[in-house]
Amino acid sequence: MLELRQLDISIGTRPLIRSLDLQIQAGQVWCLLGRNGSGKSTLLRTLAGLQAPSGGACSLAGKPLQDWSAAEQAARRAYLPQHQSDVFGLSVLQTVLLGRFAHGGNWDSPADLAIAHAALAQMDVADLAQRDVRSLSGGERQRVALAMVLAQDAPLLLLDEPSNHLDPAHQQALQQQLRHWQQQGPRAALVVLHDLNLALRLASHALLLLPDGQWLAGPVPDVIHAQSLQQCLNQTFAPLQHAGRTWWLAQE
Repeated sequence: MLELRQLDISIGTRPLIRSLDLQIQAGQVWCLLGRNGSGKSTLLRTLAGLQAPSGGACSLAGKPLQDWSAAEQAARRAYLPQHQSDVFGLSVLQTVLLGRFAHGGNWDSPADLAIAHAALAQMDVADLAQRDVRSLSGGERQRVALAMVLAQDAPLLLLDEPSNHLDPAHQQALQQQLRHWQQQGPRAALVVLHDLNLALRLASHALLLLPDGQWLAGPVPDVIHAQSLQQCLNQTFAPLQHAGRTWWLAQE
């Protein structure tokens, strides 16, 4: 689905990620972990085609990313930025319908409306369909943004802090919806989450951004351990086994 070869990411003259080799394949959910300023959001923006890498190559569905048109990219890859803009005063339903434009839809298509309403219901905002997005709370806005991404119906999701502003119940609902979404076909996701244990509950694979542009990537059991977490997040963690899961507890 997505292949990175010797990808370099920089801000100005400061390298953030060096020579990243990564393949995201159908059926995989990758979590992206790193300290503040390590390049997580910058990497997602690069994969979304919003900025060019400093070097290397990125292929989407076997074709160089830059060779796809914006509409073709949007049909194959959906991107949720960390911060959304809602300055245009659209309704919730109109906002979610924006996700259908990649498929050549319009406001009046019964098929597009059905997909949008289903996405609203999945994210528990169906009752807000006619509200102005600007009148919503932070958590409601985030759920609307997630509904728009689901309505886009792309096989690859790039999600930057999708649990922002969500209460625990809606965080759990987000996990369930992502699992349901993944089961609908050959799909994959790359997700940035600040909650380590939430990220690891969602993910099959992890990409850890380390100091000096280094990185570590692979299946969660292979790359997540106390040493890698300390190097990645600059904090000591201890594992706790509970209910058949490993929970990582930050140490003072």
